[in-house]
Amino acid sequence: MQRLAIYDMDKTITRRATFGPFLFYASLRYRPWRILLAPALAVTVIAYGLKLLNRAQLKEINLALMLGRRIDSAALARISAGFAGRTLTRNVFRAALDRIDADRADGYRIVIASASYAFYVSQVARLLGTDAVATQATPVDHDVTPTIAGENCYGAAKLAMVMDWMKTQSIAREQAYIRFYSDHASDAPCLEWADEAFAANPHGALRALARTRGWTILDWG
Repeated sequence: MQRLAIYDMDKTITRRATFGPFLFYASLRYRPWRILLAPALAVTVIAYGLKLLNRAQLKEINLALMLGRRIDSAALARISAGFAGRTLTRNVFRAALDRIDADRADGYRIVIASASYAFYVSQVARLLGTDAVATQATPVDHDVTPTIAGENCYGAAKLAMVMDWMKTQSIAREQAYIRFYSDHASDAPCLEWADEAFAANPHGALRALARTRGWTILDWG
């Protein structure tokens, strides 16, 4: 029996969301002049709030604003590695890292499943010694573009992507015991599917859902 412990990243392992901080961190190190475009991020957020953009479009537009429509892949890898190190020193719940260590000691293979772009989620996973399932950017020649390849790893799409990852690892669902950790109700499909569901630092909607479903609530803050 394969044991998997799957963790959402933003606000589950990290204290705060990571995409906004990544945009500023990366822009300053790649194309500093694009910081002048930062006020436009507020416009895209308003457009999202008005349902003129979906989550995937918001992510693509904001990455293009701050880094451009073609991003050198080597530079992006270097910047993402630096951001991952900074994140793990400044923006994590110590209790989340302790829980990861405890799951690993109990024989669980650790996986991070995140809606954030894989180019930096994979670097966080590398430092933590875990696998990663995340939103993929589209490569073009030696560059990376903001266009999402496939699905935004969010909601029901996250569950589908985790299941696809399991197939690539030759892990059959019926031969696996799975724990899933998340702070947000958007991960309800994954939490319902798991053998053990943990609402970690849950926002109000997930806290209420966890109480209804009998899921374990963990408060790491």
